[in-house]
Amino acid sequence: MDHVNDLSLSEYEYPFTVQVHQILINNGVIRRGREILFQAFNWESHKHDWWTNLEAKVPDLEKSGFTSIWLPPATQSLPTQNLYSLDSSYGSENLLRTLVQKLHHHNIRAMADIVINHRVGTTKGKGGAYNRYDGIPLAWDEHAVTSCSGGLGSRSTGDNFDGVPNIDHSQDFVRTDIIEWLRWLRKNIGFDDFRFDFAKGYSPKFVKEYVEHSKPIFSVGEYWDSCNYSQSSHSLDCDQDTHRQRIINWIDKTGGLCTAFDFTTKGVLQEAVRGELWRLRDSQGKPPGVMGWWPSRAVTFIENHDTGSTQSHWPFPSSHVMEGYAYILTHPGIPIIFYDHFYDWGDSLHDQLVKLVDIRRSQGIHSRSMIKILEANRGRLLVSERQRVTLATSGHRYAVWHK
Repeated sequence: MDHVNDLSLSEYEYPFTVQVHQILINNGVIRRGREILFQAFNWESHKHDWWTNLEAKVPDLEKSGFTSIWLPPATQSLPTQNLYSLDSSYGSENLLRTLVQKLHHHNIRAMADIVINHRVGTTKGKGGAYNRYDGIPLAWDEHAVTSCSGGLGSRSTGDNFDGVPNIDHSQDFVRTDIIEWLRWLRKNIGFDDFRFDFAKGYSPKFVKEYVEHSKPIFSVGEYWDSCNYSQSSHSLDCDQDTHRQRIINWIDKTGGLCTAFDFTTKGVLQEAVRGELWRLRDSQGKPPGVMGWWPSRAVTFIENHDTGSTQSHWPFPSSHVMEGYAYILTHPGIPIIFYDHFYDWGDSLHDQLVKLVDIRRSQGIHSRSMIKILEANRGRLLVSERQRVTLATSGHRYAVWHK
């Protein structure tokens, strides 16, 4: 993959359906679109002394250029989800506080994983389900649970998460309690950023309210919607515009206050690296994912704990991982690197990723950088103008050049 990157700081033009909102963020890294995120766990991390493991890696994470570290859900989850109990399978609350403080000492923000769509109760209520939360903070009754998941609340404002009680965010007392908890995470524990789990489960207007009142520096939602596939061949459709529009619509309904993971780019990219590079240029000559339409709100990624790790629900082809990272780290959007690739796949991959991050930072590539795709075919992807360029780095099936 020959890749020539344009270093212009120009803004995108947005050809899609969206209401543009003014967003004022005081943090300079955020405002200038220089975020580089790191997912600091996988599906098996709970089996290890995780907070201690991560604390030892903080100096390397700072040196590698990461601005925010997404931590696994810090609250106790079993036998019930007590949101205020931070003694979890990842370690004690004291160890978590030590980790967050060390991240701050090294100029890295801590991102909390916010799981508020579903919550296992302490007591059986209506229908024999564990849909009461007696004896713990946020001691809700069945009215906090949607009627379509065994509670006495309203119908869900989003998709149902099967098997457990789903929280009814339309209830005023539920939102009041959640906002108070989010503020506690910010002010008492020191979390800076939020990642909203299973964001399809409740209306994005509630995410907007939560962000407005708890004021995280940065937030991202997991709006995981299935890509468009051919019914006859089960292959990925060439046109994913309706898929990325659904993600755009979700972002817009948060008031533009929350970014979203760019599942469209992941779906297209993991097909493209298998030899279909033509997929990486849409009909308007732009990248085919959310990054092509609203890059400052697109968190681009190759893998996460659900799609990869031991879950492997939708894995990126393992022999093409560095091609994928070469793409997202030299493109607009907000890239995120997965723990397994950075620390478990060997020193060579770690060092290649650090090199790509260094190129992104040194060349001033940011979330809104201008991009012009001249050619995308089976053999190569050419980005921006053919000018006098120098090879910056290369590896198996990829090369990155700069002016």
